Amino acid sequence: MIHSFPYIAQNIINSIIVMKMKSLLLTVFVLFFTVSQAFAQRTIIHAGTLIDGTSDDARSEVSIIIEGNTITSVENGYINGNSNDEIIDLRSKTVLPGLIDLHVHLESETNPQKYLEEFTFNEADFAMRSTAFAKRTLMAGFTTVRELGGSGVNISLRNAINQGFVDGPRIITVGKSIATTGGHADPTNGWKNTLMGAPGPEDGVINGTAEAREGVRQRYKEGSDHIKITATGGVLSVAKSGDAPQFFEDELDAIVRTAKEYGMHVAAHAHGAEGMKRAVEAGVLTIEHGTHMTEEVMDLMIENGTYYVPTISAGKWVAEKAKVEGYYPALVVPKALEIGPKIQSTFAKAYEYGVNIAFGTDAGVFPHGLNGKEFGYMTEVGMPAMEAIKSATSVAAKVLGLQESIGTIEAGRSADIVATDANPLNDISTMETVSFVMKEGKVYKN
Repeated sequence: MIHSFPYIAQNIINSIIVMKMKSLLLTVFVLFFTVSQAFAQRTIIHAGTLIDGTSDDARSEVSIIIEGNTITSVENGYINGNSNDEIIDLRSKTVLPGLIDLHVHLESETNPQKYLEEFTFNEADFAMRSTAFAKRTLMAGFTTVRELGGSGVNISLRNAINQGFVDGPRIITVGKSIATTGGHADPTNGWKNTLMGAPGPEDGVINGTAEAREGVRQRYKEGSDHIKITATGGVLSVAKSGDAPQFFEDELDAIVRTAKEYGMHVAAHAHGAEGMKRAVEAGVLTIEHGTHMTEEVMDLMIENGTYYVPTISAGKWVAEKAKVEGYYPALVVPKALEIGPKIQSTFAKAYEYGVNIAFGTDAGVFPHGLNGKEFGYMTEVGMPAMEAIKSATSVAAKVLGLQESIGTIEAGRSADIVATDANPLNDISTMETVSFVMKEGKVYKN
């Protein structure tokens, strides 16, 4: 026992040495990690003018600090950083949050043969073209879009972009729009009887409350983020009515209630006042187009917190092309000539009245990439440039429920950033040709 004491003592000493070594190594590791983090590469954008999406005033000479895909701070003055930092010089530009378009259709694009494409294109044809339309949209400065109805290819496009296989905006999609039989989004409108068949909820066509619930659940099953309904007739469908209501109140209630159960909001295509009224009372979040909006509808929208997404660009395009012989089917032409020119004046009245307005263009009805023209159409009838910009940034982000991640340039937000050569507060047309695009910290256009 006496002889074992030195052995025990030595073991205790060895244990103390090992513990001290572990503590020292831990300290060295923490110090190394801290230092390496301090000198990890950041991206610093030097912005000559900054419109951040929240303030009513622009700022001058600002630095935006980005780590990975996130904005970590916004500092006054031009910060040089350290030798590992990447500096992006936008001191001659106006810098804004990535733009958001709440109404696009990325699967297709206007052309005189579009109505034949349903019979001549395979699903893969639509999918391949959609990738080009998506990239064009991103290059126009729109880093987020709400895709408001196609065949369902838009869901796969969203996934491919999220997985990094395709360059394009962040897509929030409704998949396939929901219509009633013969309604604006019935995919067989204008087909001959032997092809028409009787599409049902799986195809986005419903009749009655049970099918209304099934239609929503089918969209959820397929992977849609939200729901779109065609509450009235439409311009470009091969059907007679452009504005008559196409859902009963109980059908609308069933759709909205079911969507809310699944955490989805409902967007309502609507031109006629009665269809809008029913949709707003049922609880839809947005009214798209809104051509024949009345003061009664406006009051209901303000009371219910409903947003108006005007799509002036689409109205102007269809009114112009309806004058080109053969561009649209004969049944479409009178609707386009009657409804198209009115959307901008409706927008002016709704803005003056105090309706909540969020940015959306209906791109696809006109060529993708021209989304920025909408800003000019909004401002030329009374909306200040800053409000128009906010409608496509912080306001649109709020509509999507993504205001904590996109829509503004501030700490904690995704590094979705664009820049224009001129200051849009002085020249709104500069929004049509953005010169810099960053999405999630990656530069796509510089």
